[in-house]
Amino acid sequence: MQRFVEVADGVSLWVETWGPEDAPAILLIMGANASGLAWPDELMALLSKRHRVIRYDHRDTGASTWAFDTKPYPITRLAEDAVAVLDALGISRAHVVGMSLGGLLVQLLLLDHPQRLLSATVFGIPALGGTPALADGPAPIPIDEGLLEFWSHMFEPRDLEAELDWRVENWRRLHGRVLPFDAEEYRALERRIIRHAGRHDNPGAHARASTTGLERGAELAHVTVPTLVIATPEDPINPAPNARHLAANLPHSTLVTLEGMGHALPRVLVPALAAALLGHLEAVERGAGG
Repeated sequence: MQRFVEVADGVSLWVETWGPEDAPAILLIMGANASGLAWPDELMALLSKRHRVIRYDHRDTGASTWAFDTKPYPITRLAEDAVAVLDALGISRAHVVGMSLGGLLVQLLLLDHPQRLLSATVFGIPALGGTPALADGPAPIPIDEGLLEFWSHMFEPRDLEAELDWRVENWRRLHGRVLPFDAEEYRALERRIIRHAGRHDNPGAHARASTTGLERGAELAHVTVPTLVIATPEDPINPAPNARHLAANLPHSTLVTLEGMGHALPRVLVPALAAALLGHLEAVERGAGG
């Protein structure tokens, strides 16, 4: 089921739900500048067998409102949008899963809206700024310099085919070097997202949004929501040591590693990711008597 949810005056988000409406909810929060369609249909199908699964487009992505130039906002506003989606769907509590920027937003939800979370899962993201360094733990690793240089061309104008080429190359760099890279899989995904959005210009608003309010890592030590942290060893943005650092600063966390995973969701990894997610969710639900 698809619908639009108004989260601010003149700002609506595209939202899609799969699965039974009376089942425990899973809210999937995608990364920066990425449509909710980047969550694979195959993952949605596996998760929705026993859960109500929600994916959505952040503002300035996909079919949601694009208005950053006239209605700018900080990154922290995107966390409040996630809560607004739950409110609009009448969901009081949900399992939340965040990839990349979505994982940063999940950390904000853990701090500001823990009562709305049944559990949390994060991957492809470091801890919020200000997280204490641990004497016996790994320190965060910065983003690959070559990737940063590639991203410096993000806003250059391109026709449709050139934009598709740029996006596929971006996925190639994010995918990692262990699993075979299927360029046609990612090209088909981006063609679908472009049709969905009705435009092919690069959705780079989140790269321009203020990061004020993200230096709250010290507060993670007080989080009590059960959280799964997934390490992605082939990730050029946030490799496995960043996940270990985050998990070490979350007292109620579990750390697992998905071998071969980079900063992408190829079909070949969907079964392993679904198994990790469902194992965590079901353990939490059993513990709560669900």
